[in-house]
Amino acid sequence: MHETMTAAITPKAGVIGGCNAREARGTRENGPSATSDFATHRREIGTFVVTIPFFAYTACFLLAPTVIVIVGAFQNVDGGFTLNNFSKLFEANTIAAFATSILVSVISALIGAVVGAVASYALVIGSKPNGLLRRMISAISSVLAQFGGVMLAFAFIATIGINGVGTMLIRQLTGLTVNPNWLSSLPGLITVYCYFQIPLMIIIFLPAVDSIRPQWREACESLGGNTFQYWTRVAGPILVPRFISALLLLFASAFSAYATAAALFSQRSILVPLMIQGAMRNEMDPNQQGFAQVLAFAMIIVVALVMMLSHAVEKRTGQWQ
Repeated sequence: MHETMTAAITPKAGVIGGCNAREARGTRENGPSATSDFATHRREIGTFVVTIPFFAYTACFLLAPTVIVIVGAFQNVDGGFTLNNFSKLFEANTIAAFATSILVSVISALIGAVVGAVASYALVIGSKPNGLLRRMISAISSVLAQFGGVMLAFAFIATIGINGVGTMLIRQLTGLTVNPNWLSSLPGLITVYCYFQIPLMIIIFLPAVDSIRPQWREACESLGGNTFQYWTRVAGPILVPRFISALLLLFASAFSAYATAAALFSQRSILVPLMIQGAMRNEMDPNQQGFAQVLAFAMIIVVALVMMLSHAVEKRTGQWQ
């Protein structure tokens, strides 16, 4: 009798023990998964919260002004829809201003890109990656790339202006007189733009040159290749797309520059930003406000096209990374 009861109870105990084991095993399996999902959810929320200031800043100072310019380009003085603001866009002085802006931007971007690329390559082969020279050049380039506007114009005026320190020194040492109107000419403006274009190119292009490994040249030479073949078949395909992308960024930087040119050309509207300034300050013709919005809208289109082209080049570069 006792043995029969024990036999009857034992399977039930085994069933209960099996159930408890499965529950414990399910708890062990579900516990880490639930914890991992919760941690992932918290990271996603934290990432979103951290990016809110960036998107708010972008919306306030980039998207909102762009929308205001686009809407204002199609509005008249009373706020109604009109296309009359575009009537002056194809006049001779407007086309000349766009041509001058593009010319100055292209020349300064080319000079800045070539000199900056050569300087970046010389810095890579002539200094250690974490050496003092590399850190100094990078720090100085970061500062000079942001040194623009009225401060930069004043620095050049005080140096090589009519009564600048450099002008007086050249006159005393050599007897030569610097043209006082040189800074207010297109060559002078291009020279001033190159002052921040070259450091900007060094900042942009230095990581690209730094990514070229010395082992690649050694492998090319071990396979019988020469220097020309190395640059045309190994290093060139990697650096050229990045060089073009950096060149486009320099063009956009020079094309949208305003304060430096405004300080040097106070009475002439030879560039598109200066034409926008003149139209905004015109109190005789109220329609000039809409024309200023049209000019700004045209500049947005030009810069957007340049950025799209730069993005396409970056995608081309991505296959080498």
